[in-house]
Amino acid sequence: MLWMILVCVIGGILLYGIVPTIVIRKKKFRIYREGASENNIALTFDDGPDPYYTPKLLDLLKKHQVKATFFVVGNKAKQYPDIVRRMHEEGHEIGMHNYRHISNWLILPPFLEKGLQKSADIIEEIIGKRPIYYRPPWGHFNLFTPLVQKKYITVLWTYILGDWNAKLGTMELFRRLRNSMKGGAIIVLHDNGDALGADKRAPEQMLAALELLLKEEAAKKMRWVTITDVMNVQTNKQISSI
Repeated sequence: MLWMILVCVIGGILLYGIVPTIVIRKKKFRIYREGASENNIALTFDDGPDPYYTPKLLDLLKKHQVKATFFVVGNKAKQYPDIVRRMHEEGHEIGMHNYRHISNWLILPPFLEKGLQKSADIIEEIIGKRPIYYRPPWGHFNLFTPLVQKKYITVLWTYILGDWNAKLGTMELFRRLRNSMKGGAIIVLHDNGDALGADKRAPEQMLAALELLLKEEAAKKMRWVTITDVMNVQTNKQISSI
């Protein structure tokens, strides 16, 4: 009996979450993962805000005059509104990353929609602007997320570098970051190490690797912009070609 229950659970997750995720990613259904600019790069950060690492990250971005997009977890935004407010005031963009950092494979449709609504309300109350971008944790979708996606622009990534793993090391992460510097790229990093499977102190080496990158001449020649800026460049190119 136990094995039958286990088979049903695994089969349900497969049909509800894993298969839709594969199909949506492969077909690029209502998802945005790369721009068309030759010199614009979008740095994005997931899982925050973190009371220790996110302020350090904001200091680093300000020092190098870099704008980024933060996909914040709703309950963390509620817990640290001053950090979210600082993101906005310093010209960064804010999107959503579920109310709690839970895979969409494990969330039923009403709870997913309610969580995103709650997250959007929290962010709007903090910064006076409603978020329009959404990135599901781990890039996981389910059968019903296409319906939720109608309300938001779903943003994945061009490069995901494994920075949640502290064993990667600062220099290897720096190498991966440098190899990801291609026009139109959307790079995802993490300013919080509390998520399942992450190392709690991994953001420390992310900050070190990112600082090494931003000091390089090649990085200084690129424009580090928000998701909206990347999309606007692409839209303007499309309009000018008509």
